[in-house]
Amino acid sequence: MQTSGSTKSKLALFGGTPVRGHEKRWPEWPQFDETDKQALLGVLESRRWWDGERVQIFQKEFAALQDAGHCVVCNSGTTALIIALRALGVGPGDEVIVPPYTFVATASAVAWMGAVPVFVDVDETWNLDIDLAEGAVTERTKAIIPVHFGGALCDMDRLNALSEKHGVWIVEDACHAWGAKWKGKGAGALGRCGTFSFQQSKNMTAGEGGAIVTDDEELAVLCRSLVDCGRGTDGIWYNHPRVGTNARLSEFQAALLSAQLLRLEAQNEVRQTNAAILNQGLGRIEGLVAQPRDPRETRPVYHLYCLRVDPARFGCSRQRLIEAADREGLPLSAGYARPLNRQGAFLDGPNRQRYEVSLCPVAEDLCQTSALWLTHPVLLGTPEDMRDIVEIFQKIKAHASELNTGEGER
Repeated sequence: MQTSGSTKSKLALFGGTPVRGHEKRWPEWPQFDETDKQALLGVLESRRWWDGERVQIFQKEFAALQDAGHCVVCNSGTTALIIALRALGVGPGDEVIVPPYTFVATASAVAWMGAVPVFVDVDETWNLDIDLAEGAVTERTKAIIPVHFGGALCDMDRLNALSEKHGVWIVEDACHAWGAKWKGKGAGALGRCGTFSFQQSKNMTAGEGGAIVTDDEELAVLCRSLVDCGRGTDGIWYNHPRVGTNARLSEFQAALLSAQLLRLEAQNEVRQTNAAILNQGLGRIEGLVAQPRDPRETRPVYHLYCLRVDPARFGCSRQRLIEAADREGLPLSAGYARPLNRQGAFLDGPNRQRYEVSLCPVAEDLCQTSALWLTHPVLLGTPEDMRDIVEIFQKIKAHASELNTGEGER
């Protein structure tokens, strides 16, 4: 008969005691309190569910958070990218450089404009490889969309230098970077403009919603018009000087986002502190490498805590590692199943990308072999929770050979 010690040391996948039992819960998401309830109730009772003051208030608050001169909110992060590209004149015949390791909206927004998303691989930062991006610029390149993946900021110094050299717009996909700063300046306001998402899984959320931030007043005015049915700035309600769409954010969503914003900084600090605990503990485990962070990030944020596993050095495949972690009580994800340059939407038809799939090997490796994600609610746990995560990885590492051979099942 096994002792309690031997049961605890055995992987839960093979009948041992999990590091985290059912009594230990990870933080739930979304989070809310009485402030959020009162914000929504205030809009309800005002009867100004649209075209009230809450949208204007939140736009000012979010612009200030990101150190931007202007903020234009809309109904989703995808729409924010579409509106920004439209305002910058991206259209049929144009090319826009995007990374293949990101959510589909980064590239589908380009295709929606009739332009061609040109996929350029990521590097060890999980972000766009800037050397490859510069090599992909042609006379048809109109913009580059760097994605601050997981909250890790791209090298915006180099990207802005590339923008100056080649005359292309930098449109930041900052949908993982609420509150992040590069050399003291907020994400999204580092290029020509930047976009954000407030979808359910995001670090601040109203279920859905998006925003464009920029220091360019003329661009902000144009984006606001495109979001609001093409209306002009003359105050005449039924005057539409351009073709726009109805992509407006509701007063309910804006009020909820203002309430969510009140706790964002404290939550970001908790995530940053807990990420440091993980970096220290997991950094000692052979075969695991955390997503690197640039020292020029003066306010790091985490939408995801990203790791790469080297199966040969760790001792088992990523899939077996994830299976074992799940049974130990850790919600670990492999992330995207395939890079965007392998998605059917971009392999066929007029928006087929110009480069062979084999030229994105880092993104391919992340998707097929090495990427591991911990979502941001996990990082809102306690220091003890973080030590549990380290213990789980240590335990799996110690039994990795059993996961390959199935020895532990006997």
